[in-house]
Amino acid sequence: MPRYGPSGPHPYSQVMTPSPQIAEPARFPTFGLAPWSIAVPLLALAALALGKPSGVALVVVVALVLCGAIVAAVYHAEVLAHYLGEPFGTLLLAFAVTVIETSLIVSIMLSEGSGAQALARDTLIAAIMITINGIIGVCLLVGGGRHHEQSYTQSGVTHGLSMLATLSVVTLALPNFTTSQSGAFYSSAQLIFVAIISLIIYGTFVVAQTMRHRDHFLHPEESDRAHEAPVPRARAAASAVLLAFALVAVVLLAKTLSPSIEAGVAAVGAPKAMVGIIIAALVLAPEGFAAVRAARANRVQTSLNLAIGSALATIGLTIPAVVLTALATGLDLELGLSARGIVMLALTLLVASMTLGTGRTTVVQGTIHLVIFATYLFTTLVP
Repeated sequence: MPRYGPSGPHPYSQVMTPSPQIAEPARFPTFGLAPWSIAVPLLALAALALGKPSGVALVVVVALVLCGAIVAAVYHAEVLAHYLGEPFGTLLLAFAVTVIETSLIVSIMLSEGSGAQALARDTLIAAIMITINGIIGVCLLVGGGRHHEQSYTQSGVTHGLSMLATLSVVTLALPNFTTSQSGAFYSSAQLIFVAIISLIIYGTFVVAQTMRHRDHFLHPEESDRAHEAPVPRARAAASAVLLAFALVAVVLLAKTLSPSIEAGVAAVGAPKAMVGIIIAALVLAPEGFAAVRAARANRVQTSLNLAIGSALATIGLTIPAVVLTALATGLDLELGLSARGIVMLALTLLVASMTLGTGRTTVVQGTIHLVIFATYLFTTLVP
């Protein structure tokens, strides 16, 4: 008979014996990022192997992948924005979006040649209308409806609008009134001059926003809730790499889809200017959602920084890129707006200077900007 106690086996010795550990399978490191934000840029790069889409189904698939790559790029830009803090975050987000938009324009210009001589103009005016009237209008309407009134630092908004007015008039209105080149065109020397002053004005805006007058673009009453949880350095580094992958994929996928976009616009009988509107809307949509989220959270200063900063970056960075492309390829770059376009631009700048000149916003200003945006879209489709 077995003995139990100090010299014998314990009756529960079999139960107490630890079971062997089973090794867990190795997991792919995500660095705290959403898994889709890692998979989508890699999928977009893989989709480049499909080449130019030949059927409608393949065009839809590539377009969806392109949209996913754009959203992923903005996601990683927002991660880096949280890591850097404001106003560096909104500046980086606007810069990333502008790189995408400029790449789309340049890629279509290279593939279409003379058929895309007005694409830059159409995209620039569309970006201004979408950001200043569309995005700001929705933000003020949503934010005003939720919080009644919202406040912001007026000096930063005034700086941005004055720079935007100068850039947009010199770039899109003045070509119609110069005599060195007939029509809505600049001469080569004038194009170089406009490209230089575009970089100077945008560079001045960046310096003012990030260093010299940073407090003008921040509102003291806004709680910076978006940056409460610090982003680890490893996560920010991973987002920087994936952001580069996403941007490369967007550029190359856009080049393959550009003929399909133009063919689709022509098939429905829409004006060719709709190509520029589609490009601008496609690129600015994720940033628009970010601005609306900020307005709903009572951070309308962030919304205005995003919208005005994007409009400035679109002109300040796109013009030098398209000018270099036009001079290198011998393409005549048509920048001057039609009389209708000049009227809409002047109305937008005039109303923005009044609605954003008080330091406080309500649904009234949002409604006015949305009416102007709807008028722009309607008169584009029904000239």
